[in-house]
Amino acid sequence: NMKKGLTMSLIIECGSANYGEGFGNITPLKKLTRASGESYSYISRQALRYNIIQQMGCDNTPVEAKGSGTKKVLQFHSDADIITYPEIDLFGYMKTDSGERATTRSAVVRLSNAIALEPYTGDTDYLTNMGLAARAKGEDNSIAQSEIHQSFYAYTIAIDLDRIGVDEVNGKVISIDNTEKANRLKKFLDTVMFLYRDIKGRRENLSPVFTVGGIYDIKNPFFENRLQLFKGNLKIDIIKQVIDSANLIKQNTEIGYLKGTFRNDNDIIEQLKPVTIKEFFDRMKQKVEEVYK
Repeated sequence: NMKKGLTMSLIIECGSANYGEGFGNITPLKKLTRASGESYSYISRQALRYNIIQQMGCDNTPVEAKGSGTKKVLQFHSDADIITYPEIDLFGYMKTDSGERATTRSAVVRLSNAIALEPYTGDTDYLTNMGLAARAKGEDNSIAQSEIHQSFYAYTIAIDLDRIGVDEVNGKVISIDNTEKANRLKKFLDTVMFLYRDIKGRRENLSPVFTVGGIYDIKNPFFENRLQLFKGNLKIDIIKQVIDSANLIKQNTEIGYLKGTFRNDNDIIEQLKPVTIKEFFDRMKQKVEEVYK
């Protein structure tokens, strides 16, 4: 009787890591607005997926263009399977054949957007190409402005453990062995632990400063939208209530923390009794191994 779901929510700290469509010479951040009227920048799940796949070294699934004219779409090659390509095992695919029939595999690893835990207050970066304009006699400066936001962000990972490495192709079930299932997930966890993102000449560190999660019989992402900050303090009560809401959560939850990160450091250490981030990931990898034993 296999445990079904791995979920973890993470807090990272970084600056301006995902931009939307610009207008004129202004590049806006991707943002969400809450009823409070405050805006929160976010890093889309697609952006996170892109960096994870790239850094796992499995962004090599072949693709093909299907359809014609304006209806042309890029998709994974119809011959690509989950045994050879971990990317489509973890993140799913949609393939259409010549008869326009679609076969899909929904994502086994699901990511949320990484949403800022501190509101965006309208900071902008003012950029010119002064250095180059000064070299070219008689040429003017160009000016560009980018919105900037340095903040803590929270995102959640939810994985259907029973669906890793198993797929149906033309009515036949194909699967990989349990060792390889565990290895794929361990590689994924290693990548998340030291994730980074290259953007506008910067390399942003997306390595977590706080993590909470485990492997459970219920696939609910328990800690999604439950990580909140108030003036640099992590709200401990919410996390404790979630953990205490069911025995299965209490018994299977691990917490990792980079000491010195939040203002209520002592309370976090005292009340949540976290381990180090390294120890958290070691324990998660150990749990993954146990599931696929």
